[in-house]
Amino acid sequence: MTEQPTSYERPQGVDPTDARGALLRTQGPAPGATALPPAAAQARTDGTPGTTTPGGPAPRPQGKDPAVSDAEHSQPAAAAEPDAHRPRPAPEAIPPQPGAETRAERPQDTRDRRTGQAPAAGRQPTPMRRDGDRLRFVGAATRRIARGLDLDEIVMGLCRATVPTFSDAILVYLRDPLPVGDERPAADRVVLRLRRTDRIPEEREPEPGFAQLGMPPPETPELLELSAAIAELCEVRPGGALAEVLRGVRPVFADTPAATAALPELLGAESRLDIPGGQRAILAPLRGRRRVIGAAVFIRRPERIPFEADDLLVAAQLATHSALGIDKAVLYDREAYIADELQRTMLPETLPRPTGVRLASRYLPAAETARVGGDWYDAIPLPGSRVALVVGDVMGHSMTSAAIMGQLRTTAQTLAGLDLPPQEVLHHLDEQAQRLGTDRMATCLYAVYDPVSHRITIANAGHPPPILLHLGGRAEVLRVPPGAPIGVGGVDFEAVELDAPAGATLLLYTDGLVESRLRDVATGIEQLREKLAATAQLTGPDHPPPLEALCDEVLDMLGPGDRDDDIALLAARFDGIAPSDVAYWFLEPEDAAPGRARRLARRALERWGMEDMTDSVELLVSEVVTNAVRYATRPVSLRLLRTDVLRCEVGDDVPQLPRLRQARATDEGGRGLYLVNRLARRWGATRLSTGKVVWFELNRGS
Repeated sequence: MTEQPTSYERPQGVDPTDARGALLRTQGPAPGATALPPAAAQARTDGTPGTTTPGGPAPRPQGKDPAVSDAEHSQPAAAAEPDAHRPRPAPEAIPPQPGAETRAERPQDTRDRRTGQAPAAGRQPTPMRRDGDRLRFVGAATRRIARGLDLDEIVMGLCRATVPTFSDAILVYLRDPLPVGDERPAADRVVLRLRRTDRIPEEREPEPGFAQLGMPPPETPELLELSAAIAELCEVRPGGALAEVLRGVRPVFADTPAATAALPELLGAESRLDIPGGQRAILAPLRGRRRVIGAAVFIRRPERIPFEADDLLVAAQLATHSALGIDKAVLYDREAYIADELQRTMLPETLPRPTGVRLASRYLPAAETARVGGDWYDAIPLPGSRVALVVGDVMGHSMTSAAIMGQLRTTAQTLAGLDLPPQEVLHHLDEQAQRLGTDRMATCLYAVYDPVSHRITIANAGHPPPILLHLGGRAEVLRVPPGAPIGVGGVDFEAVELDAPAGATLLLYTDGLVESRLRDVATGIEQLREKLAATAQLTGPDHPPPLEALCDEVLDMLGPGDRDDDIALLAARFDGIAPSDVAYWFLEPEDAAPGRARRLARRALERWGMEDMTDSVELLVSEVVTNAVRYATRPVSLRLLRTDVLRCEVGDDVPQLPRLRQARATDEGGRGLYLVNRLARRWGATRLSTGKVVWFELNRGS
C-alpha cells in the first residue's frame, strides 16, 4: 500500500500548483521528526504490537476484522478509541489524484498500512483514496486560477494546475467572440475556438517522484502536437450532441453515449487525436454567470489509472472557477478599453504647433487599473498667433472625475475661442462647476502666450505655481496669486503679466508631480525646481534642453511612493517672433483701404526678400480687407508675420464671422473667400470680444 510520509511539512519554495511540488513525496523522516524505534517499525511491517513514540501509529485493537479496517475511507479504530492515532492532514500541495500508483505499491509489499496485515486471499491491494486529497488539489488549483487577471492568465492557470497532476493533457475551448457581461451575442450561432492546449512535454525527463505516480515518460503519439491534430474552430449545431452536453453543464466521461457523440463534433471530423478508451477523458462545459462560454477536455493516457466518479466533481469545480474567472476577465478588459477610450477622448491626442512656441506633454494615471482621472492639459491656438496653455485637476481619479474633467475642458476651449482674458475664463469655469454640482471642485491654471510681444498672462485657481526655466539654466517659481479652486463660487481671480524671453521654458503641472505621502507640496516644488536647473546645466548655458527629454527627466524624480495621484505635465518652449519679422498697420474703413493694403504688403515682401509671393498676397489681402471695411466702423488692423510660413491677419469690430458659399453666376460678390480657400494653405476666422480676426497662411515660396 502507499506509504504515507512521516511529516507533512511542505518543502520551502515549492509552488502548490507546480507539478514537481505536487509529485514529490518525503521519503524519510522530516528534519526534526522523531524516528520510529525498531519495535514500532516491526509493528508496521508484520502487524505485531510494539512500542510506539508520540505521533506513531496506534496498535490495532485485537480481534478487529482486517477486512473492515481496510475499507476505503473507514477508520473504525479511531472511532472506537478516542485516544487512537488519527492521520495528520496532507501537505498544502496538489496531491496526486486517487488511482495513481507509487513505487511503494510493489507486488512484494502487500500489507495494509493502517492494519499492518496482508490482504485476504485473491484480493489485490487497493491504493488509498481520500477525499481530503481531492479537496486540497481543488483548493490549490482554484487559487492558481484565481491569481489570473486577464483571459490568457486564467486559461494558463487552468492548464498548469491540471497537467500532469489531474490529467496528462487538456484542451480548452472558448466561444468566439466571448460575450461580455449580460450582452446578447451578436450572432445566434455558437462557435467554439480552441484557445489553448497543454500536455506533459515529450522532452521532460522523469524527475524524483515523477515515476511514483505510475505515469511513464510521455511517448504516446496521440497526445503530441494537440493543436495540429484537431480542428481550431467548432460550430455547435443546435440540437446536436455537443449542444446537449453543453446545455447539461455537468462534466461527463468520454465513454458515455452523449460524450461519445459530442467529442467528434468538438474535435472536428478530420481529427487525428484518439481519445483513450474507458474513463480516461472528461468533457466539462465552462459556464459563466449567464451562459456556457466554452468547454474543457481532460485526458489521461492508457497507461494511467482511469478517472473515477469523484473526479467528475473535481472537473466541475475547475470548470466553474475557470468560467467565472474568464467572465470577470472579459468584463475587466471591457472596462480597461472604456478607460483607454475616455483618456483618448478627454485628453488631446496631439498638441498643436502654434507659431513661436514648441510644446510637449505627459500624462500618468494614478494606477494601471484606473487609467484615466481628473487631471488634464490643453494647448489652444488663439488669434494673433497667441496660444492658451491650460492645466487642471479635478478632485479624485475615478470615472466621475474624468467626466467632470471632460466638461470643464470643453468649457475652457469654448471660452478660449471667445478670446476672453485668463481671469474671465476662470470665472466662467467656476460658474460652470457650480452648475455641475455643489461638490465639483477643481484647480486650474490658465496662461496666454503672445510670441510677438514676448509676454505671458497667467491666472491661477488654487493650482501649484508654474516654473520658468531660463536659457542660462536658472529655474524660477513664478509668483502668481494662488486664488481659490474652481467650484467655490463668489471668488475674484487675478491675472499677472510677465516676461517670456525667447529660449525660456514654462512648465505647467498638477500636484501629483510634487505632492505625495512622503513630501508636502512646498518640498516637491523646490525639488522640481532643482531638477529643472540640474537638467539645464547638462546642455550648457546657450542651449536649452530638448523638451521631450526634459519631460522624461522630470518624471524620473518620482520615487516608489510618489504615485498617489494622476500627473499631467505641459512644457512650452518660447521661441517668439522677432520684431523684424512682424509688419503691423491700421487702415481707416474707407474705399481706398484695399489699395493701401496691397501697397503695404508689397513693401513688406520686398523688405523680406519674398517678391515671388507678391501676386498671391496682394490678391488675398485685397479680398479680405475689402470684406472688412465694408461693414467696419472702426480702423481695420492688418498684420503680416514671417515665420516658417507667411501669415496675414485682418481684424475689425464686426462680430459676425464670414461664411464660405458658392456664388451664383449673376452675383457681383461672394467670391473673395472662395479665392482665399483655393489659394491659401490654411485660413480661418475667430470671434473676439471686440470683433473678429480673419487670417490665412501661405507657404513661403508659393
